[in-house]
Amino acid sequence: MKLYLLRILKLIFGLFLFALGIALTIKADLGYAPWEVLHSGVGRVIGLQIGTVTILFGAIIVLVVFILKEEIGIGTILNMILIGAFMNIILDFNLIPHIENVVIRLILLICGLFTIALGSYFYMSSEFCAGPRDCLMVVLTKRTKLPIGVCRGIIEVLVVLIGWLLGGSVGIGTVISAFCIGFCIQITFKIFRFDAIKLKHENIKDTFKKISIRI
Repeated sequence: MKLYLLRILKLIFGLFLFALGIALTIKADLGYAPWEVLHSGVGRVIGLQIGTVTILFGAIIVLVVFILKEEIGIGTILNMILIGAFMNIILDFNLIPHIENVVIRLILLICGLFTIALGSYFYMSSEFCAGPRDCLMVVLTKRTKLPIGVCRGIIEVLVVLIGWLLGGSVGIGTVISAFCIGFCIQITFKIFRFDAIKLKHENIKDTFKKISIRI
């Protein structure tokens, strides 16, 4: 049970880092990161907070990932819920101050991308299954045999195009995020010698079965 608690804490910490990274890219105010372009566009249309739209899209992607027969675990579900919730808290309470200097904002953007990558490492390595968007990344990597960074980059560019058509906030930061996030993830995973394809994830059924046996 202690091992499971540590893994769950690792998962939640990773999700918080992921949300923090997104918030950093937003507060850099150079144009939203790809998924946030989509989420902000949809949020503007239906009148919801960007974190709330993040949760809604997470639920849709979970359904798609399930159809593609990728494992769904408690990590997938918590990712769907907590990242959007953490984003709303960080942004609503203005935990990241507004910065005027463009150079510092650019540094903030890059820091945000690496924080997202670090968050991905922590919650994926807890092996409770990847989150909705990373599940798509892993599925694409498995099916195309392309490097994981390249697959992530393809996904990011596509969601930017859709988000832009919906009126999402696009700027130079969006371009940097779209083309750099995959490489930030690849660099971070390489530093930690982490191979997302070789993970042995537990789906929801297996997790609850093991917990019940230990109890």
